[in-house]
Amino acid sequence: MWDAVLARFERQAPASVMARLALERAMPAAWIDEVFETHRQRQYPRELLFSTVVELMSLVSLGLRPSLHAAARQMDHLPVSLAALYDKVRRTEPPLLRALVQGSAQRLEPVVSALGTAPCLPGWQVRIIDGNHRPASEKRLAPLRNQRAAALPGHSLVVYDPDPDLDLVTDLAVCEDAYESERTGVLPLLDSARPGQLWMADRHFCTRTILQSLQQGRADFIVRQDARHPRIVHEGPWHDRGRVETGQVLEQDIRLDEGQAPWRRIELRLDRPTESGESVLWLWSNLPATIDARQIADLYRRRWRIEGMFQRLESVLQSEIRSLGHPRAALLGFAVAVLACNLLAVLKRSVEQAHREQFPEGWEASPYHLAVQVRSRYEGMLVALPVEHWPTWADGSASTLAQRLLELARHIKPGQVATSKRGPKVKKTREWVDSAAARAHVSTARVIEASKGKRP
Repeated sequence: MWDAVLARFERQAPASVMARLALERAMPAAWIDEVFETHRQRQYPRELLFSTVVELMSLVSLGLRPSLHAAARQMDHLPVSLAALYDKVRRTEPPLLRALVQGSAQRLEPVVSALGTAPCLPGWQVRIIDGNHRPASEKRLAPLRNQRAAALPGHSLVVYDPDPDLDLVTDLAVCEDAYESERTGVLPLLDSARPGQLWMADRHFCTRTILQSLQQGRADFIVRQDARHPRIVHEGPWHDRGRVETGQVLEQDIRLDEGQAPWRRIELRLDRPTESGESVLWLWSNLPATIDARQIADLYRRRWRIEGMFQRLESVLQSEIRSLGHPRAALLGFAVAVLACNLLAVLKRSVEQAHREQFPEGWEASPYHLAVQVRSRYEGMLVALPVEHWPTWADGSASTLAQRLLELARHIKPGQVATSKRGPKVKKTREWVDSAAARAHVSTARVIEASKGKRP
């Protein structure tokens, strides 16, 4: 009987079945508790397992529950009180969050590789690093109730392997103090740099300590030059390297210390200034000469893909849970949303590969529409097919799971999950608006009514 129920959901709700299989692979409960036991510091398990906390938080991140409180109230057998649950959440230690993201990405990486990738720089693993600050939370904590200023519950630094490589967040460092410098918080992440990796970052990370840490790890980098960049002791002559799509490219050798192997500084003279009015960009890199300057300039444009990933975390998933005011609780919510984002990336890759022969190369599946399909039928699927009757895929081979995901993805109608391509942006002049006008308000109904008489 259970096989027949599962087969029906595979045909009618394939995205939900795929999400369940990917979830078993990325975050099985037994593995989460092992991670907790290995990386915990002062916390300890008693009645409430850490896997239960992650399960409840994942329901909120996926949009299946509006809040952690609602998720806990709907749980059949919560072994502790709500106060004890919140006490556990706000004591979640930062090293544990990093171990969860690292380990989950390592468990999913073979599956994504089996689905097929097209590296943007053959021979290198691309790593994009950037910071993400948590928005102001609600002031539910007693120390915050008399504060008029916004309460910021910390920030995080993320290492992202972009699409079309893995499209996974591979590492995470969280900072409880919202005012802690990103340049300091990023240093633990650089310990994972190794040969064969290409790290890209914005100008905020163009410091001697960061660049030399990557060099010591024998990793390559492309970093945009900051206005207060490290002092250069030697500058070679400029050489014209031709044009790219956005402008003219020049190159020179630079050194920070005498006797150091030279690095490369790429100058990109833009045909059209940026929104901030900059017409020239400088990039520092230690890539070998086999990668020409024009290719470096084009590669750096992929750094913006991490901004798209952050946008998905905010709009597709519930990564900003404003009711969680304690820094550790808010950062736990963000880390679980990152895990869910990696799951959606696997589903997206599966659907694209399953329908690649029918559609052109530029066709993409939308994480938003995939998430909508998962939310609409996931809970009903678990009601109709209890967890104990599910086949186990957590310990199976990555290639077997990849083939299973492809089979399920073929049941998804491509038109229902395709991205909506927008037209070209219309350039608009930005007009100055005084603060009083910005705070004013109007009646929408009256404005619409007034506009009817102005139409030709």
